[in-house]
This record gives sequence, structure tokens and C-alpha cells, in this order.
Amino acid sequence: MIIRRQPRAPRRPQLCWLLVPFVLYLGALPFANRVDPVVLGLPFLFVWLLGATLLTPVAVWLTYRADRKSGRTGRRP
Repeated sequence: MIIRRQPRAPRRPQLCWLLVPFVLYLGALPFANRVDPVVLGLPFLFVWLLGATLLTPVAVWLTYRADRKSGRTGRRP
């Protein structure tokens, strides 16, 4: 009997950057759910969500840039 191995899926550690928005929105939300510290007259939770929203495109850009360097942009010739 011949056992053939399945080809391994390529590792893409750069996709970990896409976990950053998830952690900022959901993982750290119970810790940031405070009204008491006020930043620029806004509740802390609002500032936290605003910061997470502004960092999401940065995380996507870092993932795209790392994919492009490794030659995996998803574009086909």
C-alpha cells in the first residue's frame, strides 16, 4: 500500500494582522467599557472604538503588503 501525503497548505503568518481589529473590537471590549475616564470630552469606550476603527485599515494594509512581498496578492495574470 502506498501512502501519499497531501500537499501542505502554505503558511501565511501575515494573516495574523487581521486578528488585531477582532481583538480590539471584541476581545478587549469588556476592559474598555468604562465611562469614567473621559478623553477629549468623550467617553473612553467611544474613543476606544474610534481608535479600533482607525487601526482596522492599517491592519488590512499591513496584511496586503506582506502578501505582496511573499508573492501572493490574489491577482491572476
